[in-house]
Amino acid sequence: MEDQKPTPPPHPADDVTEHVGYRLKRAAAALRGAMDTALREHQLTVPQYACLELLDQRPGLSNAELARSTFVTRQSVNVVLRNLQDAGLVSRPATTEHGRALPTHLTPDGRARLDAVRSAVYAIERRMIATIPEHRLADLLTDLDRMAAALDT
Repeated sequence: MEDQKPTPPPHPADDVTEHVGYRLKRAAAALRGAMDTALREHQLTVPQYACLELLDQRPGLSNAELARSTFVTRQSVNVVLRNLQDAGLVSRPATTEHGRALPTHLTPDGRARLDAVRSAVYAIERRMIATIPEHRLADLLTDLDRMAAALDT
């Protein structure tokens, strides 16, 4: 076996905790934990909340569109939607006139639950971005989009 040279890190870093990916994961985990806590009080999960937000902005999304937009599999979004439907928060037709996609809509109870939880979720985001100087926020969002685009296949 040949001696292999160590692979250099993508940028100067003393250990793994200084890598961009590690820091992104740490921030995502902190956000997820704070959201889980806030949403639990409203009997919602993060994927359920994400579906409610998306359906408020774009009523009639299909399961596949919701899965892509909430970063879960189609199978997982089916479970999420079934639970939301059982709770009376969304409605979906049993059949569709065109194709196979079943459009999903918020019910009045779904809209009320979303309105009730939104302030808690937005407070978490406000707390998180309060640590970023206002003049840098737009650049941060652009940089995050660029990083995601660089990895999209």
